[in-house]
Amino acid sequence: MSSYPPSSPAQPTTLRQRLAGLRGPAVPPRPLDARALAALAANPGCGRRALLDGAGVDKNALATALGSPAAFGQSQFAIVRGNSFEAKVKGDGGAELLRLVHAHLDTAAEPPGAGALVPDLTAAGPEGRAARTALALREATSAKDWTLLDHPMLALEVAGTPAYLEPDAVVVHPDGRWTVVEIKSFPMIDAAADAAKVGAAARQAAVYVLALERIAGKVAGAEVGHTVLLVCPKDFSNLPTAASVDIRRERSVTRRQLDRLTRVEELAAALPEGLSFDPERTAEELAEAVSAVEAAYAPECLAACELAFHCRERARAADEVTALGRSVRGELGALTTVEEALAAAAGAGCAEDPTAAALHRAARLRAEALEQAAALPRPHVPESPECPC
Repeated sequence: MSSYPPSSPAQPTTLRQRLAGLRGPAVPPRPLDARALAALAANPGCGRRALLDGAGVDKNALATALGSPAAFGQSQFAIVRGNSFEAKVKGDGGAELLRLVHAHLDTAAEPPGAGALVPDLTAAGPEGRAARTALALREATSAKDWTLLDHPMLALEVAGTPAYLEPDAVVVHPDGRWTVVEIKSFPMIDAAADAAKVGAAARQAAVYVLALERIAGKVAGAEVGHTVLLVCPKDFSNLPTAASVDIRRERSVTRRQLDRLTRVEELAAALPEGLSFDPERTAEELAEAVSAVEAAYAPECLAACELAFHCRERARAADEVTALGRSVRGELGALTTVEEALAAAAGAGCAEDPTAAALHRAARLRAEALEQAAALPRPHVPESPECPC
């Protein structure tokens, strides 16, 4: 009989350990922010992004290691300008910011005075700051006075993992309503801003609203407003102006899309042991690891995901119709490659497939239109006289 004690059974790997292994042993997790969540909600069918974001993988470093670095992001000048404008808006205890909220969203209430509350939200770590924010929201609602929460920390569970979000500001009204404030450095010219930028800000604010609703459900008398305040520079100056933005549609879409996300543990469980996205690995190993997770590439990813250029290259190499856009992919039905679509247009597709039949008919109509256009007499265009000089 052996004198050694019996070996203990192997302990199961926890989800935290599994995700740490996917990132790499020396790579800290990259926190999710509202911008990333809004982009994730816009493409819930992409398991690759859901897994990488849930595991805290630095997609920018991963894309660089793969040889397809991201080509977007704010410049340092834009970041400094944005921070300077935000400091100006929140100066003097947030008096100007509270005035804008009152003027645009709550004119029936008493105007905020000099004694408006600005609680200290300092705490250790994101969990501590989120707990301190929840307590400050509860106290502000009970106080029934104007309160400004500067950079609060909110928690939201996404695909089974917690995400900590930091809006620019949240204002508590005297009636217990909570309003999200988004401060952006792009201008409002003649009281109107760029529609695409406003849409992106609305989707980002919708994530904050969803996180606030989790807290408001536990606070008596609290209500989260579905109209957020967008604060921007006025015209070409550095003076703040504001506009109210209704985000009910963005909130509904974001909530539905986030609910559709596959849980991170399910995605991680389907991967082989030892797979890792550690940027210290070779490009070949990383490409194999990334290919092990199913993606749903679309051209819209180029403006929102660091891995978009790598995914586009692979989609084109595989002749996938997703590279042509989601609308085209939806119209083509069971035809998943460009070659299949072209074959169907040439009449070589399945005759019983209505999509193939419609493509073939469209190709015939196009060919007939081109033949008729070529047969038409061309109008005579007189030659311009030569310049005498």
